[in-house]
Amino acid sequence: MLKELKPALLMLALLTVLTGALYPALVTGLAQAVFPHQANGSLIEQDGKVVGSELIGQPFSDPKYFWGRPSATGPIPDNAGASTGSNLGPLNPALEETVKSRIDALKASDPTQTAPIPVDLVTASGSGLDPHISPAAARWQAPRIARLRGLNEAGVMQLIEAHTQGRQFGLLGEPRVNVLTLNLALDRPGKP
Repeated sequence: MLKELKPALLMLALLTVLTGALYPALVTGLAQAVFPHQANGSLIEQDGKVVGSELIGQPFSDPKYFWGRPSATGPIPDNAGASTGSNLGPLNPALEETVKSRIDALKASDPTQTAPIPVDLVTASGSGLDPHISPAAARWQAPRIARLRGLNEAGVMQLIEAHTQGRQFGLLGEPRVNVLTLNLALDRPGKP
């Protein structure tokens, strides 16, 4: 029995070192050398302090800021440790009620806005953590932002355009706006 156990334990030790130490160290080292920003979580710093990540949505509720997609990570919104979708199908009455309450909240935040509300402002993403909204969702919020901050609406629209990312490689996905970077730009001196 010892004869069979010794090679098995040696293989276990070898594979543990290879797959549990050497391979992760190699991949981590390559990532740090080639893509350090992404390997460290795509963190956004302001004044030497981390304010968020480009990859995780942030909760904004102040009407003077752009709002992101609703989060499905209750009870704490945009909790990266609780990534999940709502798992409610399109015919589920609970989804219909949730969307209706989100529509009512958006209309209450800007009663003068009569344009149709973009769907990404009332539905959560698959992960519940999406940091992006569509350019249409950002433009829908522009009049409220401009009015509450005393800014020119055309300037807010230019800021949205400046923060709109195109399709990846020119063909994958849809154009999108990172809500955190857009809101940080709103707070910078010399904004529109």
